[in-house]
Amino acid sequence: MKAPLTPKAEQTRQRIIAQAAELFNVKGFAGTSYQDLMEATGVTKGCLYGHFSSKEELAVEAFEYAAQVLIDKVGEAMAPFEHAGQRLRALLQFYHTYLTKPVLAGGCPVLNTIVEADDNQPALHARVLVVLNRLHKGIYKLLELGKEQGHFKASANANEMATFFVATVEGAILLGKAYNDSKPLQTVLLQLERWLQQELGDF
Repeated sequence: MKAPLTPKAEQTRQRIIAQAAELFNVKGFAGTSYQDLMEATGVTKGCLYGHFSSKEELAVEAFEYAAQVLIDKVGEAMAPFEHAGQRLRALLQFYHTYLTKPVLAGGCPVLNTIVEADDNQPALHARVLVVLNRLHKGIYKLLELGKEQGHFKASANANEMATFFVATVEGAILLGKAYNDSKPLQTVLLQLERWLQQELGDF
């Protein structure tokens, strides 16, 4: 069992995680070397090993940090609103600027990591699935809230719609990144909003 970290050591650990998160998000897990990590964080290889037993362990921590940044930004975008329809509009607006104002250097950490995290990195792959489930649950709860408030159609299948929402948005982000152009994302989001209006009613 590891001894508790001193405040200074914990501060160093958190700084390494934050800086490694951007590096992994830009260069990918395979493309990031220990030399890259040492240069980005300003610590020695011994210090890295002192805090993390492997590059994968650091990558998992860094991904969780990046995912939390994304989830916090989504929460901030919707927080000013209580009306579920307004919250849904705020969420769509958040993704309209997702490529031009990325939450983290390198773009979407979920998309970037799921593409690379295959069976060779099971711990990282598992964490990506946890975050995707959290995103799905957030959409599901928002749609159920709208039904409870009487703003969305009671017949709407929140579970299936949440799956479609996450898949559509992540796919659109992928297209935008591939073409280095936000237009595909804008097009898909407009179509998604029309579909949501059909399924939920005006919001």
